[in-house]
Amino acid sequence: MRKMKIFGVILCFTLLFLSACGSNENTTIKLGEVTRSLFYAPQYVAIEKGFFEEEGLDVELQTLWGGDKTMTGLLSDGIDVALVGSETSIYVYAQDSNDYAVNFAQLTQTDGTFLVAKEAHSDFKWEDLKGSNFLGQRKGGMPQMVGEFVLKQHGIDPHNDLSLHQNIDFANIPGAFLSGDYEYVQLFEPTASVMEKEGNGHVIASFGEESGHVPYTVFMAKQSYLVDNKENIEKFTRAIYKAQQWVQETDSAEIAETIQSYFEDVDLDILTSSIERYKSQGSFATDPILDEEEWNNLTNIIEEAGEIPDGEISYEELVNTEIAEEVINQ
Repeated sequence: MRKMKIFGVILCFTLLFLSACGSNENTTIKLGEVTRSLFYAPQYVAIEKGFFEEEGLDVELQTLWGGDKTMTGLLSDGIDVALVGSETSIYVYAQDSNDYAVNFAQLTQTDGTFLVAKEAHSDFKWEDLKGSNFLGQRKGGMPQMVGEFVLKQHGIDPHNDLSLHQNIDFANIPGAFLSGDYEYVQLFEPTASVMEKEGNGHVIASFGEESGHVPYTVFMAKQSYLVDNKENIEKFTRAIYKAQQWVQETDSAEIAETIQSYFEDVDLDILTSSIERYKSQGSFATDPILDEEEWNNLTNIIEEAGEIPDGEISYEELVNTEIAEEVINQ
């Protein structure tokens, strides 16, 4: 009988211990990325190196394949945080949304596309594009707007000096380039390097180098979510900052090995060279702060593309730097 009492006491303490542990469970954040891209390497590093876990967060990552789907997921509470082009927050704000999306942490700070040609160019000049058959990106999306901005900087009217095609879905652009009679295309890594390795194309220029710093891909959340979950967003941003610093200090080969599971169909050497390409042109932001100069460059690019909405595009309304500043100053 005495043994049964002792067992009961032990069981009671065990249940109390498990209950106490349960109260310290990690907070779940549902994160939606606009596409699966090597361009987002620091995000995958934050997951694989356990930086989110260190902050007490369980991040559930899903790929939503498109800016419109990503923003729909965010505004309908299907996801808590979106990784998407910051131009989407401008479009939502222009629709007089009561609970609009706010950019709180920057991940990439240049365009991530490269100009790929079917034929080799030993001495490429931008004017070579005039009169060519060019496979473009989606109208109103950042790749296309940056592409047009760069072409105009080189005296090329993308809608009159080229035969510009924009009727292919993002995921099908590489295949369409290979099978069609297009001479040039804009591609992200590692697709550009894979095409080059297989002898199907040649990387001849970088739109990221040409366009300068822009808040190209940013983490954003609804205004209400930032207010109600400030502590968790701060933890999230701290984990991203740790990853950004780790990527900055780590060689491309180790980064590639760390995130290889996200790109199982891509050879490790291609991942490594692609990451090095992005690192060498400063595409990965080294901290999460989205500054006003970058924002102004973004709005200039959107305006040049004729996609600027009516009304003021307020940096103060659409960008929150307080969280990122707190994180990097701790």
